[in-house]
Amino acid sequence: MAEQHPLTFDELMALARASASVARACSCAIDTYREWTRVPAGFPQAQMRPAGTLVADPYADPTYAEYHPGGTGYWSPDAPIAPRWFPTNRCTVQQCAVCGRAALTYVEAGGYYVEPRIRALDPRLLVDAPLTE
Repeated sequence: MAEQHPLTFDELMALARASASVARACSCAIDTYREWTRVPAGFPQAQMRPAGTLVADPYADPTYAEYHPGGTGYWSPDAPIAPRWFPTNRCTVQQCAVCGRAALTYVEAGGYYVEPRIRALDPRLLVDAPLTE
């Protein structure tokens, strides 16, 4: 797998704004994944292209702390998207080659399973929050 471009916050915001401006329907259905969800079995991965990564250092173990100053939680559709915080700090950004929408993706690794997850990249929820731990 080729190394992906590390995205700056400004680049991420530009992708999010472009994604939010797409009005057409598409089989990717990225716009329906407002909160973290399991990547559906029928997801059209073949029409996705890598847009970059939010992994700051592939050799470091980033924080598992989450950023929820407003009392949201991991599964909330209103949870902030904070690139330095879990799980966004482990994400790649994929963009649909058909419609142009962008999504965050990562693999959740539990004790007995791995589960690819996806969430739409929403500019209203992006926040450039520094780590405080």
